[in-house]
Amino acid sequence: MPEIISILNAPAIQRALTRVAHEIAERNDASTEVVLIGIPRGGVPLAQRLAAILTQIWGHPAPCGSLDVSMHRDDLGRRAAPDVQPTNIPFDVTGKTVVLVDDVLFSGRTIRAALDALNDFGRPKQIQLAVLIDRGHRELPIKADFVGKNVPTAPTEKVIVRLGQPGKDDEVILERSF
Repeated sequence: MPEIISILNAPAIQRALTRVAHEIAERNDASTEVVLIGIPRGGVPLAQRLAAILTQIWGHPAPCGSLDVSMHRDDLGRRAAPDVQPTNIPFDVTGKTVVLVDDVLFSGRTIRAALDALNDFGRPKQIQLAVLIDRGHRELPIKADFVGKNVPTAPTEKVIVRLGQPGKDDEVILERSF
């Protein structure tokens, strides 16, 4: 039976996102040049929430989109069929500061795939990375610019982010198997 440990409840997630949004605003003076792009699944609702907070901070809309990375993954041959999600980038990324958003940063391979996929849509001026949870165990030299919470984990543990599920509170949990 796995052990379940609560990492963040709904109010703690909101506090972390508010702090991350303020950090993004502080680092980016040219707010009209910033766009957010979420990585499905978990990064998309986080990017939307960050965009809403940034819209309040900046006083103008923060453009938000989603970027499917499944066809750019380096483990494509190991999977029976890729789990393709829609890409929706309703703005030009060329010359913009793109903030990639994901829920959990682990090995760094998803972010590498996102960087490859983003090249298909233009050449951003700068790319920054925002994650809700950084759990360590990087296999690639990738580091988040904005982190909601650092959570030291064992490689065998699972971090599960639940956002916007009908009838359930938002939460982040750690699952340990024995």
